[in-house]
Amino acid sequence: MKQNKLLLPILAVLTLGLAPYFPEPHFFGKVRWILGGGEGMQAGDYFDLLMHGAPWVFLAYRLIGMLIKSLKKQSS
Repeated sequence: MKQNKLLLPILAVLTLGLAPYFPEPHFFGKVRWILGGGEGMQAGDYFDLLMHGAPWVFLAYRLIGMLIKSLKKQSS
């Protein structure tokens, strides 16, 4: 049985990657904070960004891997 390689990364993004959902996901708030200069960020804020950003990196890794595999099949 072939498993969908995107199921786990998508579930991780929808749960940890976007939590808490309201008023806005932590990940987007932290990225915006860093892009604005990161004024007042402490070590806990960077750790929070790492924890909420890891599922997004995992999803990107899987998508890029699938894309490369697909391109290799087409060129063969």
